[in-house]
Amino acid sequence: MPGLPLSAALIAFSYLFGSMPMGLIIVRVVAGKDIRAVGSGRTGGTNAMRAAGFLPGVLTAFADIGKGFVAVWLARQLAPSGSHVLEALCAIAAVAGHNWPVYLGFKGGAGTSPNVGAAGAFWWPALLIMIPSGAAILFGTGYASVASTAISFGLIVIFALRAILEHQPVEYVGYAAVTFVLVALALIPNYRRLIAGTERLVGPRAKSASPGGADVVRPK
Repeated sequence: MPGLPLSAALIAFSYLFGSMPMGLIIVRVVAGKDIRAVGSGRTGGTNAMRAAGFLPGVLTAFADIGKGFVAVWLARQLAPSGSHVLEALCAIAAVAGHNWPVYLGFKGGAGTSPNVGAAGAFWWPALLIMIPSGAAILFGTGYASVASTAISFGLIVIFALRAILEHQPVEYVGYAAVTFVLVALALIPNYRRLIAGTERLVGPRAKSASPGGADVVRPK
């Protein structure tokens, strides 16, 4: 692992970069709305879709994917000694920043998109696996929390298999396990609503369940 000052700076940058509220910015520009007053109040792609429609939701998701990707990529560029531990810590920091952003009073998203972005930086085919499968789960079930949980667990499986079968860095398995916990912590309110049968729907199931597809608005 590189020297402590450089490592600490990269981890701090990853957290601050991950904290950037892309959903808040995109929804504000496109629809003039405050994403925090719509649906779950989160700043990720799913709530951006609720607040401003499909395209802003997709743009937010890909912008958030970029946050995780850039965090790992930058660690590799500035600390080219092959420190897998540092790469994993930067990925974790980006997801933590997205979930608990310093810019928004530590109230952000659920971490799925930056998690996928970081996984893509570790192994690019992960993007080809997780983006379409995550979208299929999301629109099939209508529950973003189910899709997020499945994706974060799937990353553990992917990197564990790669570590076992292809002798890839075990640090990436650790990254996937920690980010699974971070995603799950952010989704605790959603799990409670799932159990109670009151979890919010998204996509086609939301439209069929609620005529007109009206947004659920909560006070700030």
